[in-house]
Amino acid sequence: MKKHFNKFSSIILSTSLAATALTASSGELAEVMKKRGLSEVDVVRAAKTYNPSGVKDEFVVFSSGGQAGQMLVYGVPSMRLLKYIGVFTPEPWQGYGFDEESKKVLRQGNIRGREINWGDTHHPALSEKDGKYDGKWLVINDKANPRVAVIDLEDFETKQIVVNPVLKSEHGGAFFTQNSDYIIEASQYAAPFDNNYHPIEEYKETYRGGVTLWKFNPKIGRIDEKNSFTLELPPYMQDLSDAGKGVSDGWGFTNSFNSEMYTGGIEVGMPPFEAGCSRNDTDFLHVYNWKKLAELAKDKKNVEIINGHKVIMMDVAVKNNALFLIPEPKSPHGVDVSPDGEYITVCGKLDTHASVYKWSKIKKLIDSKDFAGKDPYGIPILDMKKSLHGQAELGLGPLHNQYSNVDGEIYTSLYVDSQIVKWNYKTLKVLDKVNVHYNVGHLCGMEGKSADPQGKYIISLNKLAIDRFQNVGPLHPQNHQLIDISGKKMDLLVDMPIPLGEPHQAVAIRAEKLHGHVRYPMGTNTRTNEIHEGKTLAGQERIERDGNKVKVYATLVRSHINPERITVNKGDEVTMYLTNLERAQDETHGFTIDHYDVHASLEPGKTASIKFTADIEGVFPYYCTEFCSALHLEMMGYLMVKDPNKKYVSAQKLKMQTMSPEQLKAEYDKTVATNAATDAVIQSVVKFLKENNYEKHEVVKNLVVDAMDQYGKIAEQKKLSDEAVKAGDLEKAVLFENMIWQYMVKTADVGIRAKDALVRLIATKQSAAAAAGEKAFGEGGCGGCHVIGKVSSGPDLTGVLERHGEDGEKWVKDFIMEPEKMYDDPYVKGMIDYFNLKMPNQHMNEQETKNIIEYLKWVDENANLF
Repeated sequence: MKKHFNKFSSIILSTSLAATALTASSGELAEVMKKRGLSEVDVVRAAKTYNPSGVKDEFVVFSSGGQAGQMLVYGVPSMRLLKYIGVFTPEPWQGYGFDEESKKVLRQGNIRGREINWGDTHHPALSEKDGKYDGKWLVINDKANPRVAVIDLEDFETKQIVVNPVLKSEHGGAFFTQNSDYIIEASQYAAPFDNNYHPIEEYKETYRGGVTLWKFNPKIGRIDEKNSFTLELPPYMQDLSDAGKGVSDGWGFTNSFNSEMYTGGIEVGMPPFEAGCSRNDTDFLHVYNWKKLAELAKDKKNVEIINGHKVIMMDVAVKNNALFLIPEPKSPHGVDVSPDGEYITVCGKLDTHASVYKWSKIKKLIDSKDFAGKDPYGIPILDMKKSLHGQAELGLGPLHNQYSNVDGEIYTSLYVDSQIVKWNYKTLKVLDKVNVHYNVGHLCGMEGKSADPQGKYIISLNKLAIDRFQNVGPLHPQNHQLIDISGKKMDLLVDMPIPLGEPHQAVAIRAEKLHGHVRYPMGTNTRTNEIHEGKTLAGQERIERDGNKVKVYATLVRSHINPERITVNKGDEVTMYLTNLERAQDETHGFTIDHYDVHASLEPGKTASIKFTADIEGVFPYYCTEFCSALHLEMMGYLMVKDPNKKYVSAQKLKMQTMSPEQLKAEYDKTVATNAATDAVIQSVVKFLKENNYEKHEVVKNLVVDAMDQYGKIAEQKKLSDEAVKAGDLEKAVLFENMIWQYMVKTADVGIRAKDALVRLIATKQSAAAAAGEKAFGEGGCGGCHVIGKVSSGPDLTGVLERHGEDGEKWVKDFIMEPEKMYDDPYVKGMIDYFNLKMPNQHMNEQETKNIIEYLKWVDENANLF
């Protein structure tokens, strides 16, 4: 009853908030609500998550992609999906796993010589400084194949994968220490550290758990495998971890299940594993001093080398007072350290309580050697009651926790109850609950596991969706639900289907902390951040052969790939170095060759390479896979593979139908005239840009530089054209003039974009009515005939209000709303005759028409810019 009362109270609160918004709303809003069956509460929730075009989110979420082996990136509060990041699995759009540079990263994840091309991404972590997210690095683990990957948040690319040499599975990764000195990765299912066979009967003697401390260099964003180590732990099946912060900095906490050390055996008549591993009332929370262990690992006397990796054995850790156990609720599934590091919350899946431990009590017990006993492996056990701050009863199936910016406030997921509970870990009082759909696992707060949680929202990562979305077959999407926690009562705002893998856990960061770059220094190998050996600039394109090894140094720029023809022998090993010469933002090119299973994504400035054996004879088109310009389809070439052992008999080539000298001269003159006219447009744009100080605006300046780079190539083509004319070869001259036109089109394309961008930057600010009028102008189809600033299929509308005297506004209004009544007006009749078109009735209402007139006033105010 209490659960339903809380939900009803939330609806009442939201309804009252919506009333004000609805009062101010237009009739259109009410009509939309009626048609779609929306309540006032729905509208308010929609408004809380809606981002108008061009408005960006406050937070960015990085979610694991589960069995897809990737990561997802989306924004909050909009819940708009922004990107997939290829991590442990090939990702074709970005060429991840298809170009040579990303293959090298992916192959770092090979295990015992075996290629592994899938992963089960689980727990992402953001790098920290003083316990606060710094927005530089992102790491994530692979549960299925114990590995950790590092992602650079300057370009959202995976830069490193490291394989754990001793663990055979792991769930508890990855967790940064508070200054990103180390990354904690804990094992899941106990197994021998070596790679040899050990019978299950030797489980207690030879199977082990462990926690790996990966040394991390936050300056370069790389794991230092040589200076990393693993702490041997009992075969209790370790689970999740968290690093201490603030007062508990230097310590790590890892919980576990199966302190019974049960191994199942259904096939031989034993009870199932799940029955035998839950007999004990408690399991063990592992508490270890990672700073002390890191010092111990520097001395070879304290470590054993297993599979080339340092391992600190339990007896060494115990002898040096660096490893302890505390009983915790049975089958726990997470341990979460409070923002100040003083409180440690653990929830047991089979317990209705959350247990809150207090670091100062734990530390006092450790310092005074006040132990309740030892486990079978000699590890000191602290008394649970003496370590606890207290317990709070939350509900069925408590799992994971996130902190808010309110002192003592914590949010916990209830898997069985399908609820989120808000409570206070200091007073141990429950404050609120909200229903979710369904069976929530992890939660994602806004920086909710850092020393500086932001509050505002919680995301419920639900395992089931059932009836929430359109039926797409028996494999349903999972459901991330955004919950507003800014008020006294939680309010579920929106559902987000996740159609990729099982998104296990997510972390969120303020968008303002992310500083991704939009282009690379020319010739960058983006996986190493160094200049690529295959960097190729314009004019350096070439094909080099060394025996049967062929290297192609190629460039891509709107709208051609150079070289456009490549001929190799069957059996050749071909390496193509591809450099994107663009300097404009977002001018990505892609590259693929028919039949050869290669693809590269080339962002501005990037150099990537593809490698293949030309083992198939034939002709294979290659092309730019990213629609990059008006001449995108023309951005292609041919790979021609011939068999050196085969004698080719050339067929008689069909001769091209030749023109008469007079026809060639006319074609040449026509092409030159077209180029002159196109150049006049370019020069008018250049004049406008210079007169309006384009160089003061970085975005416009970058576009101009890119346009002039294209324009600068015209002189050489003109020289070749003139030489052909002088030699009497007009056919070749026409071809060179056509190339000039291609460069002019590219120049004009970018130049006009630069002009449009500059106009928006320097024009007077639009009123709300003018902005609405521009939208109505576009959506009403007016732009199909009218182009502001020039005559098109209809007259230029700049100055249209002044053309019709004092009653100009009324004339325009009448003409928009009922144009057919004015077809006999002498002025209108003249326009109809000239353009051979009649103004159609677009059925604009009076408000839309008034707004369009306000837009036309704004156009007149800025007439010099169009």
